[in-house]
Amino acid sequence: MRHRLLAAVLATTALAAWHAPAQAQDPRLARRLPDEVRIPIEALIDSARARALPAEPLVDRALEGAAKGAGGERIVAAVRRLAGELGVARDALGSGSTSAELVAGAAALRAGARSDDLRHLRQRRPDRPVTVAAGVLADLVAVGVPPDTAAAAVLALAGRGEDADYIAFRRNVERDVALGATPTAALTVRLTGETLSSGDAPGPTRARKP
Repeated sequence: MRHRLLAAVLATTALAAWHAPAQAQDPRLARRLPDEVRIPIEALIDSARARALPAEPLVDRALEGAAKGAGGERIVAAVRRLAGELGVARDALGSGSTSAELVAGAAALRAGARSDDLRHLRQRRPDRPVTVAAGVLADLVAVGVPPDTAAAAVLALAGRGEDADYIAFRRNVERDVALGATPTAALTVRLTGETLSSGDAPGPTRARKP
């Protein structure tokens, strides 16, 4: 079964250390990585903490690379990339964003979303968490929906969609794709259904359910 990015985001951030103090050495990294890999990774982690970015996802990324047998350079590069994505997500979502929101935002960026997509998502949900919405954006791209199309759909639901609505929307799109619909067609049909059920007027490219 395909690993769901949203589930990974929520599982990772459950143990995230948002305000964890800087450590000279993380025992988990010391056990799994040679010094030439561990030292630059710990430098990246310390830098992230200094910027008030969550450190635990970076530790997890390094341990994941070690578990998969990746080379040291690839592990360091992956941790550096994630640190950069977390920084971009924080700039887009705001300094008050939670660790979970930043990790979900980073996953969306990695999937192909733009920082402006995250910024607009925050603007449309100023008083509600965007963790699930950003995670669903990443999941939609993962099943083949073009990033721009996925972002537009998530933003279209942002003003009224609750977390449960986002999850149901993603599940319905994935089910339609599994039954043979193209990702874009599945999203269009489901988005039209959501729009009509909310009482809004249908768009010019309304899709008809079979």
